[in-house]
Amino acid sequence: MNFKRPPVIAGNWKMNGTSEMVIQFSKNILKRVLDDNAKRCEFIICPPAPLIPLLYESASQSAFLVGGQDCHSSESGAYTGDISALMLKDIGCSFVIVGHSERRISYNEINSTVKLKVGAAKKAGLISIVCVGETQDQKNNGETFEIVRSQVLESIPESASDSDIIIAYEPIWAIGTGKTPEIEEIANVHAAIRDVVAKSKGVEVAEKIRLLYGGSVKPDNVAGILSIDDVDGALVGGASLSSNDFWSLCENAAKLFAILNRKV
Repeated sequence: MNFKRPPVIAGNWKMNGTSEMVIQFSKNILKRVLDDNAKRCEFIICPPAPLIPLLYESASQSAFLVGGQDCHSSESGAYTGDISALMLKDIGCSFVIVGHSERRISYNEINSTVKLKVGAAKKAGLISIVCVGETQDQKNNGETFEIVRSQVLESIPESASDSDIIIAYEPIWAIGTGKTPEIEEIANVHAAIRDVVAKSKGVEVAEKIRLLYGGSVKPDNVAGILSIDDVDGALVGGASLSSNDFWSLCENAAKLFAILNRKV
């Protein structure tokens, strides 16, 4: 984490949750008081689309922001079951997750598709959390940097800048498995991503863009992950479904950010 870049903790509920869960989550976490340092952080919850309005209503009185889990690249049309970036914006979203590995794999989404979605989100006024990451086989074959580099370059529009996107590195083999890369591995990949951004969009954008780590992030390992200079937060899956665990992650980020600011 770097004091120049406010940290982000984003919770991806995936296809989980009910109205009752949102109500209980709101009671347990959304009304908690955040200190000034925490208010400089961004805490985001991305529930399934049907729950967004209810969560937005609850979160509107708190420091928490709401995001979507995906969007279509078109503004409207005959796309049964899809949701546009404009629709997400209309119901209160500020962010949208794009290019998650579960969509890349299950729905055969390729980099060019992700790129179109990021463009649509930008046009609608949403910040995209663009996911990149390698499979276990790609890791074993030493292809991590090559895969991640191509995903960054091919999934992000040329017009997008640090104010439009956040990049989340989620090694596919770590998602939901309980496995986490070594701290050095996470640091190396994030440094490589920032270098790719510097070469493609300039040093100024690279210094400002926020990079998240995702993949089996929990309260007991988040401090070590956030201590890495190029890691500006976390994209959290399972742990975000527990209000206590998610609050713990947010507190860890806020405390570390406060320490960094005191050192300046």
